[in-house]
Formats: sequence, structure tokens, C-alpha cells
Amino acid sequence: MNVLLETDRLIIIEMTMDMAMDVHKNSLDEDTRRFVPDEVFETLEDAQETIEFLMSQYGSAEGPLVYAIITKDENKNIGYVQLVPIGEGKWEIGYHVAKAFTGNGYATEAVKAFLPVITKRIGISEVYGIRLLGNAASGRVLEKCGFQTFFTGEGTYHDGVYMISKGVWRV
Repeated sequence: MNVLLETDRLIIIEMTMDMAMDVHKNSLDEDTRRFVPDEVFETLEDAQETIEFLMSQYGSAEGPLVYAIITKDENKNIGYVQLVPIGEGKWEIGYHVAKAFTGNGYATEAVKAFLPVITKRIGISEVYGIRLLGNAASGRVLEKCGFQTFFTGEGTYHDGVYMISKGVWRV
């Protein structure tokens, strides 16, 4: 187990192939389908292929850099936190906590701990947070983690144009 960091309640570790079933199941909830449909893995094989690719990215500064979020008390894989390149030397935070575990502050805890560690590792001083405006829970996570909103309005998100919010976090 290659641990990136630990918090009071969480362990953030590199993905491994034995996580494929959890990744598959965690991706199937309605929030993932609504807010990040490209991160839904309909089959176990889809999850395995993605994890294989993600594992190949560790040790590089190219990304995406995706890490599993594991609860310390139950040793459950509840989601992920990630840093993804978005072009022009810029990076975006991403995170997902499976529906059964939302509302417990896990995403905020993971993102707060992850940002200083991953930005130092990559050698960057700012990270963007981009969300659909309708994803209020994600907005609360970004706000609690110190992201400053600089844009709210119509913009591109994944493969379409939607009402979005953009924020930035700086070291």
C-alpha cells in the first residue's frame, strides 16, 4: 500500500487493481452520473482499464494523479481525490465520495490534506476548482478548502456548455 498521506479519519493512497470493484460500485450513484458522467464505470472491466492507466501516471508530473480515499475505522474505499492537468500548465482538483458516505466531511478532509502535499510534489502554487453550479455540495467543499470564486456563469464543462463556477486555491 503506497500511502500519500493520512488524516485523522482517512488514508489517501495510490490506486491498485484490487480496488476495481469498489471504484466501479462507487461510481454508479446518481450524483456521479449527474455531475461527472465521464467518471462512471458501468462495468468492472471499465474500472480495471481506468485503474491500470491511473497507476501508470504515478511518479510522473503529467497526470491525472488520482488517489483512493480509504476510511481508517472500517478500511473502506469511499472515493477518490485527484489533480488533473487542464492545459497551459494549469491543474484542477477533483474528488468524489460515494453517496453512502456523503455528508460526513470526508471530501473536505481529503481535499484540505491533499492540496498542500500534491502541489508541493508537482511544483505548482495554484489549483483550480470547476463545478456545475447546481452541485452545491461541491461548492461547499471548495469554499471550506479555501478556493476563491472568480467566475460564475456559462462555460464549458466536460463535453458541453453549462452554468458553472470556477475558483482558485493558492499555496
